[in-house]
Amino acid sequence: MPLLDTSPATRAEEHPEEHPAEHAGSCCSPATSRAGAPGVRTTVPAGARSTRGQATIPAGTFWMGDSHGDGYAADGELPVHQVRLASYLMDTKVVTNAQFATFVKATGYVTDAERDGVSAVFHLAVDAAPADVLRSATGVPWWLAVRGADWRHPGGPRSGIADLQNHPVVHVSWNDAQAYCRWAGKRLPTEAEWEYAARGGLDRARYPWGDELTNGGRWRCNIWQGDFPGHNTLDDGYLTTAPATAFQPNGYGLHNTVGNVWEWCQDAFRPTEYADRAGPEPVVAPVAAEPDEDPAQVRRVMRGGSYLCHDSYCNRYRVAARSSNTAESSSGNIGFRCANDAA
Repeated sequence: MPLLDTSPATRAEEHPEEHPAEHAGSCCSPATSRAGAPGVRTTVPAGARSTRGQATIPAGTFWMGDSHGDGYAADGELPVHQVRLASYLMDTKVVTNAQFATFVKATGYVTDAERDGVSAVFHLAVDAAPADVLRSATGVPWWLAVRGADWRHPGGPRSGIADLQNHPVVHVSWNDAQAYCRWAGKRLPTEAEWEYAARGGLDRARYPWGDELTNGGRWRCNIWQGDFPGHNTLDDGYLTTAPATAFQPNGYGLHNTVGNVWEWCQDAFRPTEYADRAGPEPVVAPVAAEPDEDPAQVRRVMRGGSYLCHDSYCNRYRVAARSSNTAESSSGNIGFRCANDAA
């Protein structure tokens, strides 16, 4: 059975004095590690190209990275640099439980969490017998390894998704997201594509709607309110996931690009990526190089933050914020949306 490790992002919890921001990783998910070879994966046929549910993102040049000095040095959000992208397509919402169920019914696909028999659940969201709560993650005790937690049972074996059909599918690994994209005739966005689309045309802004978190006290995204990790006041209406189309879309018509769930990107994660590629001229369509190591242990970029992000602990619900996890890791706050090349 896999173990829940402490990822580089969450290791800041154990030694916060080493980091400029206090509790820099509390909402990020623990990584999965396995001893021995992974199990056999379901083979998924490639589907015909589909642009269903996607918006056209216009070609353009933008400033990528943290223009406000809000980020964590270890995440590599600097230097801010110009990136140029051709037009492409992006899902207006993250993949939902209903969409993922259609995929599974058509292919018989089994997710990493289902094969493992365990996934990470936030402690206030657990819906399982005590015997199914196996352990807490090192340094982040609010993350629990729950037997039987998977996309159909986001809180554990006693939970379900009957009333969550339009909510983001969660407990999906990067591998699972890749399989869905292949079947759906789409692909994962690159990190640069994700940030440009998430900004909705507001270059250098903190959020998809501007620089201020709330508008007249009105919440614009699903993040944590209250005292993390014990008390959520639910001011935005949600303890865990919100519907995939909740809250006003950004300027490109995309919903919930910050908050709600982390979103997988295609790229491998390197903290020095921006520093290595930045220069006087715009970088054209960048994608991080694939490292020479075990593919299962390559860390993949996650973007957008989740319902667990809170300013006092994990200020990663900004469009410039970056995080990562291993390709086989899953938890109750990781999902994805798809992209496509322009026709």
